[in-house]
Amino acid sequence: MTKAPLAILAAGGTGGHMFPAQALAEELLDMGWRVKLTTDPRGARYVGKFPDAVAIEVLKSGTFARGGVLSKLLVPFQIGAGTLNAVIRMLFDKPTVVIGFGGYPSIPAMAAAVILRRPRILHEQNGVLGRVNQMFAKWVDCIACGTWPTQMPDGLTAEHIGNPVRGAVRDRAGAGYIPPGDYPMSILVMGGSQGARILSDVVPPAIAQLPMDILRHIRVSHQARDEDHDRVSQFYAENGISADVQPFFDDVPTRMTEAQLVISRAGASSVADISVIGRPSILVPLAAALRDEQTANAQGLVQGEAAILIPESQFHVDSLAHQIQTILTQPDAAHHMARQALSLGIPDAGERLAALVVSVAQARGALANPVASE
Repeated sequence: MTKAPLAILAAGGTGGHMFPAQALAEELLDMGWRVKLTTDPRGARYVGKFPDAVAIEVLKSGTFARGGVLSKLLVPFQIGAGTLNAVIRMLFDKPTVVIGFGGYPSIPAMAAAVILRRPRILHEQNGVLGRVNQMFAKWVDCIACGTWPTQMPDGLTAEHIGNPVRGAVRDRAGAGYIPPGDYPMSILVMGGSQGARILSDVVPPAIAQLPMDILRHIRVSHQARDEDHDRVSQFYAENGISADVQPFFDDVPTRMTEAQLVISRAGASSVADISVIGRPSILVPLAAALRDEQTANAQGLVQGEAAILIPESQFHVDSLAHQIQTILTQPDAAHHMARQALSLGIPDAGERLAALVVSVAQARGALANPVASE
């Protein structure tokens, strides 16, 4: 009996890499493919929402971005061991296509695909190629981009397909927006998959500065790191602000649908979710990003009048309080921002990426005929 085609998804250890991989997995499974996800122990924390049919393979990898001198010296050996493991696995179950989403944990599977000459694709979520994707950019059949334009190395081109969003987000695509008014209003605060200290430092006191006729209607969902949880929760409680503070929300689509305003880092997946659901946002790009990719991610929403960008250097309590008040006291303007965000969303990005996977597999002779959707 002929096996169904196999896609191996290689993704790093953050939500920004894992969420698009999850979205593609959902699409390919619906098309009758088999799907494996390769990641490292850090990435394995995010697999809880992947479909049960996805086989999870945890491979050793390493990163030069963290740890001391000894840890960095061990990285090449860890990556080498992970790559050897990936090669052996692929020899026993040959992949039709290998898709890399970036991050150091994606190196073993992508390197094995190069060694074994299997069809391979990169998906870059941000407006600037990440370091690992840069490594493999010249060794793949195709580069798909989530943010447009994406800065590419000389001589290379890419196809804009958007950032795939999970099914839970797509289910709420274009959900009706209730503009701010004299009734309960929600603010969603997201600092990436693990929160952000600067948002925990600035957002609570900025909200507390709002006039009482606004503040009495506010409820907050705030994603904060574990070490910031208690002080953030205590501040909201002491100022009489209804707030749910957690290190990670597994129901972001629901909370975003209910929100009148989103205050967030400008990670590619966050920007994609905001666009597909269609919500006004205040975006605070990560200043420490080496390539300033989060500023690039935010540009589409900012230029489209859907978001306000505040650089970290200007992200202060008074200025943020002013921007929040401006949005929450101008319902027509807030509604305009929501519509503009929605106009920039690409809810079918997952379908586009799945179609690209099929196209590359067919072009390389790894897939004889299209796989019909069930």
